[in-house]
Amino acid sequence: MPFLYDLCVVGGCGRVGLPLALCFADAGLKVSIHDINNAAVELVNRKVMPFLESDAQPVLDRVVGSQLTVANDSSLISQSAAVVVVIGTPVDEHLNPQFGRLTEFFDRLSDQLVNDHLIVLRSTLFPGSTDRLARLLNQREKRVHVSFCPERIAEGKGMEELRSLPQIVSGCTPEACERACKLFSVLTPEIVPLKPFEAELAKLFTNSWRYIQFAAANQFYMMAQEFNADFYRIYDAMRHRYPRTEGFPKAGFAAGPCLFKDTMQLASFNNNNFMLGHSAMLINEGLPNFVVDQLRRRRNLAEETVGILGMAFKANVDDPRESLSYKLRKILQFECKLVLCNDPVMTQDSTLVDLERLLGECQVLILGTPHAQYKQLKIPAEIEVVDVWNFFPKETAHESTR
Repeated sequence: MPFLYDLCVVGGCGRVGLPLALCFADAGLKVSIHDINNAAVELVNRKVMPFLESDAQPVLDRVVGSQLTVANDSSLISQSAAVVVVIGTPVDEHLNPQFGRLTEFFDRLSDQLVNDHLIVLRSTLFPGSTDRLARLLNQREKRVHVSFCPERIAEGKGMEELRSLPQIVSGCTPEACERACKLFSVLTPEIVPLKPFEAELAKLFTNSWRYIQFAAANQFYMMAQEFNADFYRIYDAMRHRYPRTEGFPKAGFAAGPCLFKDTMQLASFNNNNFMLGHSAMLINEGLPNFVVDQLRRRRNLAEETVGILGMAFKANVDDPRESLSYKLRKILQFECKLVLCNDPVMTQDSTLVDLERLLGECQVLILGTPHAQYKQLKIPAEIEVVDVWNFFPKETAHESTR
């Protein structure tokens, strides 16, 4: 049957789906978005980005109303040749996968699925989910082609990386893989084909590997601090003209909606036999406690006001999901007289205060998120600065963390 649209991105007004829809539309495809978030749909139709995403606004201005149609309308699915779903396998409060939630989602959309649809699953999936979903849809007499093409972008850099990074593509049948390869080759000429199970593991391995790398840096940072050594002098020496340590990351609060969750999903998949992943979780999640414990040893926190600079989970984005700055705030609220927080891009958090108040009232500042706006911040000399990231120039940051 002829289709009105080349693809429909379901849940496409979010941080994963919208950059993808914009890039496909900007490449000349007819794209639709079905999203039940009416507020986000309204913003996109008014050509307003619902979140920070570098280089997205000019594309949004070009394609909305021409190459891109956005609505809370599930019938857009049946009018599209391909359906890209950016909803992954949900996890419960214990980080166990809930595959039933994925099948329930497709049950709700069942009437809109038509023969010969290409179904592209985009978000993280528990290994085996793609093949299992394909079997279930086939048992329900849905003659569709199911593929898994994992999202690999760094938040805030989607518009660049969707066009520059190789795309991993898989399909439950040769036709599904071939059609998914053809679709994503619109964005990038470099396609890496895998089996669905391999692609699912590739996604989890990638995020777990990054999480473990951050944990190694954070463990070394804590060891250096305990022994009154300057971690970043050591760090610079390790990396100076030495190619085998070029990829070694800095210390910092490793968080966000993917790294921790995907590491724990991989552990669950492997019968909780993933000692590296569990150790990484203990280190990364323990860094806020370590920072507060170091402060407690030398200061009477119960009589002091402490400030946190940056509450987003990473620099230069407005996403608070799983941010360790919020965990740090909870720990400090138990220890301190008062905790004040600032973030220049997180406009949705009404508890934040401006920099003038923060600098005027705090005896200690902890850099939670190294936003670019903080780089030239003038900090009064009497304020102690805890800069795990080594972000501030030494002449600006009056650090005393050892």
